[in-house]
Amino acid sequence: QVRLVESGGGSVQAGGSLRLSCAASGYTYSLYCMGWFRQAPGKEREGVAIIARGGRVSYTDSVKGRFTISRDNAQNTLYLQMNSLRPEDTALYYCAADYNRCSMEGANFDYWGQGTQVTVSS
Repeated sequence: QVRLVESGGGSVQAGGSLRLSCAASGYTYSLYCMGWFRQAPGKEREGVAIIARGGRVSYTDSVKGRFTISRDNAQNTLYLQMNSLRPEDTALYYCAADYNRCSMEGANFDYWGQGTQVTVSS
């Protein structure tokens, strides 16, 4: 079992930055993939960025060049640096993890955090 706890959300103006963190605890030794997903009101959940244990990353097109995902395997922590934020980035952001698969498809992730709210005003 893995427990994920997100932090770092908040309210910023367009063009601002936030850094999300996700602390993993439990049986984290062999976690293969970690990722960030988001869900805005009235919209489906979407994958934002994923990172495999070896460092391979993938981003959804709308955040490329603005967001950076990273992980500290020694500290069992996942990060998402978000720059040049836009109002359309407003959503509840979730951290997710899985032992086996790494894709932008949320259904492939077995473990989820409770989410942290990001609100971007224009």
